[in-house]
Amino acid sequence: MVSANDAPGWRDAQVRDLTAALRARGHHVTVHHRRRADDDELYLGDFVDELRSEWAGAPPDLVHAHFWRSGLAALLAAQPFGLPVVQSFHGFGRRPDVERLVGKEAALVLAGGEDELLELAAANVPRSKIQLLARGVDTRHFDPHGEPAPRTPAPRVVTFADPVADNGIADLVAALPRLPDVRLVVAGTRTGEADRLGRWARKLGVEDRVELFGPVAREDLPAFLRSADVVAHVPSHASWDVLPLEAMACGVPVLATAVGGLTDAVIDGVTGVLVPPRDLKQLVRTLRLLLHDATLRTSFGIAAADRVHARHTWPDVAEAAERHYRRLLDPPVTPRRRSGRAEAGRL
Repeated sequence: MVSANDAPGWRDAQVRDLTAALRARGHHVTVHHRRRADDDELYLGDFVDELRSEWAGAPPDLVHAHFWRSGLAALLAAQPFGLPVVQSFHGFGRRPDVERLVGKEAALVLAGGEDELLELAAANVPRSKIQLLARGVDTRHFDPHGEPAPRTPAPRVVTFADPVADNGIADLVAALPRLPDVRLVVAGTRTGEADRLGRWARKLGVEDRVELFGPVAREDLPAFLRSADVVAHVPSHASWDVLPLEAMACGVPVLATAVGGLTDAVIDGVTGVLVPPRDLKQLVRTLRLLLHDATLRTSFGIAAADRVHARHTWPDVAEAAERHYRRLLDPPVTPRRRSGRAEAGRL
């Protein structure tokens, strides 16, 4: 595994949990992890040198790179050894030029959902190289049965600040004047973002109903999610779709925008509701519907947990990843076509 600390926290957990699940299946997995430097060229050169030094003595069977910087480093480092590189972008479109290059040069690209698969194909990454690998969720940790975090009786909407994307929190704040008594709880805000959101809430007169938390430790996340009536994730463009899946695993209905991998994570009208991005009227209407219908929320929550357990557990994801690896290392042998004379002789 090759990864880089481009966005610590939730994204790092995907690499760590996939590694643990593959090891549980008996594989020897080494993680090469480098914290990103401010200078991309220096970072890339140093990382490539480190990888080549590690692999010179005992090269792996294959390399699985995560995120575009690590993918570029892995491809350059693997060239002298002829190692196949598997690439997971975990969201396509941050650096389309480099991502397109990495996708074309990798032996296999694993897309997290149909939307990402279509984006890769549209970027001229050969369709034959692209396979689906579902996002993973630690369902032993994220489950509906634990205790929720303390909360007030007021309707509670929980959302998360994504450190590398605009995830629509300002739109949720803008919805509050039309949703009396509803409280918005925002986890993961950094200082600058918290200040900006605080000013926006004061301008709209809802600062007393917006709670801004800093980073929430992963061990505390399930209780935090269970405390929500609705988890909202409403970016205007593709974002990190594991967060809604973790909420779904906790049996909480999700309201999300119909963008990127969220259309694959949330089944509209079954595990939650999808709304158009930047549509304040629809956002308010949908939040009002969910917050005033406990039966609907319960139905969505049950279906959400079932979907995660059916498709997104780490044992299942690791098994699927292993199948992809084995097809790459042991490709099927295509039977040689017999000549017409030979076929006639057999008859």
